Amino acid sequence: MSAYIALADGRVVAGQSRAPGTGRGELVFTTAYTGYEESLTDPSYAEQVLTFSYPLIGNYGVREERFESDSVQPRVAIAREFTDDVADWLTEAGVPAVDGVDTRDIVTAVREEGAMRCGVAAGPDATPEQARDQLAQAVEMSDHVDIGASVSVSEPAHYPGTGPRVALIDCGAKKSIIDTLSARGADVHVLPYDTTPETVADVEPDVVFVSNGPGDPANFTAAGEVAEQFAGETPLAGICLGQQVVSRALGGETEKMEFGHRGLNQPVRDLETDRVVMTTQNHGYSVADPGDLAVTQVNVNDGTAEGLAGVDIDCITRQYHPEANPGPHDSLSFFDDVLAMATGTDTPPVSAD
Repeated sequence: MSAYIALADGRVVAGQSRAPGTGRGELVFTTAYTGYEESLTDPSYAEQVLTFSYPLIGNYGVREERFESDSVQPRVAIAREFTDDVADWLTEAGVPAVDGVDTRDIVTAVREEGAMRCGVAAGPDATPEQARDQLAQAVEMSDHVDIGASVSVSEPAHYPGTGPRVALIDCGAKKSIIDTLSARGADVHVLPYDTTPETVADVEPDVVFVSNGPGDPANFTAAGEVAEQFAGETPLAGICLGQQVVSRALGGETEKMEFGHRGLNQPVRDLETDRVVMTTQNHGYSVADPGDLAVTQVNVNDGTAEGLAGVDIDCITRQYHPEANPGPHDSLSFFDDVLAMATGTDTPPVSAD
């Protein structure tokens, strides 16, 4: 069966349909060579077309216990070759999949021209015109103004624990973030992305934690209001989109990256220790100005902010995913630091110098 990928640069790439259907979104790529199940169920890929740069996807099957959410999140999946296991999974999920294409060419296009809109048509009756029609309907990520509604819990959820009480604002949280907190004994209350400060206050949290998620942090205004309200009163933490939301709430600015960081081998340097760790990342926006926070970690490749901390308040955030899944576990201690901050046993906030 035929498949066609219409790119915003005017090209149409022909491939093979492995799961039929049409779709559209922002074309991005990941350099990860393992963890395809986690990537395909990561809510941060909502409204995107995910291309795998590693050529063979599916070589260890599909196991539900590795999923990071209840569904496949990208609008379309692209690879050089999908195994039948993955193709069958995506077909059952109703997510179009395309292989038989030169993914090196697609990755190069994104690296040179930036993440771009694209449209896809796959199946026995697919045509280039259908792919172009999908492209015409695709919008920029910043235009998905309520993207949080598609990835967040609709009602609060509780994961009991005997440790510090965490109010986790779910902007598209990976399951492994909740699991990692729970494994440390935290009493985790998962709250919808549009939760009000009053609802968070009812939880009486020891720490407010803003999760990862898809899209433009400027569109997560409710989570920003929560961070602003609790700053200085209750410790704050955030991962990925959460770092961006917290920074914006405290006077910072964010910006769209050319093609983002997506993979398992992004090097991050801690400015205090000069230690470099390898990290898992998946984001298309970054903190351009930390506002009232201080930059504590930077990306070795491009210098973007990877860690922030409060100067006068209890607050620590990470742009990468310390919980990994998939990826290296070099930075799991972040969760220990968050819970220590919640109980008042952490080190003092960083100095303004």
